[in-house]
Amino acid sequence: MAVPAGHPEAITVIASIRSGFHALLDAEDDIVVVGEAADGRDGVALAQRHLPDVALIDIQMPVVDGIEATRRIAADPALAGVHVVILTNYGLDEYVFDALRAGAAGFLVKDIQPEDFLHAIRVAVRGDALLAPSITRKLIDRYVIQTPPRSDTGALALLTAREREAVALAGHGLSNTEIAERMVITAVTAKTHVNRAMAKLHVRDRAQFVVLAYESGLVVPRGH
Repeated sequence: MAVPAGHPEAITVIASIRSGFHALLDAEDDIVVVGEAADGRDGVALAQRHLPDVALIDIQMPVVDGIEATRRIAADPALAGVHVVILTNYGLDEYVFDALRAGAAGFLVKDIQPEDFLHAIRVAVRGDALLAPSITRKLIDRYVIQTPPRSDTGALALLTAREREAVALAGHGLSNTEIAERMVITAVTAKTHVNRAMAKLHVRDRAQFVVLAYESGLVVPRGH
């Protein structure tokens, strides 16, 4: 399905059939739902067909679950512009970090308020942190601590000292504004450091920054 005429700048979305957000999205002038998936495998196929800005993936889907669907989308170079947003009933459960590691841009709880949900879709398209810093820190404290550092950290050598500092601060869940304050630079310069580091490390978004910072050992969870 093509983006309707008159909506050339619209945010395109595919949604899992269990999400229940189709009508809410359709009511927005700047958002167009271009496909709805019956299961995880269908979600991946729709992503390949439509190249949407956002793929809303239910973590519990038949045939192929949400984590595997996310992994397949993230692994496809042709889908590099697709931001996967995981929908879950359970908040910070054991699946969330697996979903982020698989390539999700972030996650939303299904009882989220409509205005917060719509804001999150727009945030995801910008590539900004979809997880609030407080949620990021809780996630880190609960799950990252259980994951041993990866050994394939050679890409970190490509970063400048300031970019490494920005990655470490982002790994602690800080926003660009907070990073700027810590580094005593402008917010624009902080965003530049973050964006350049993301490009060098080939990460899709801020959520992947958090995963990489901890799995590489660049940031150590508190108490370690």
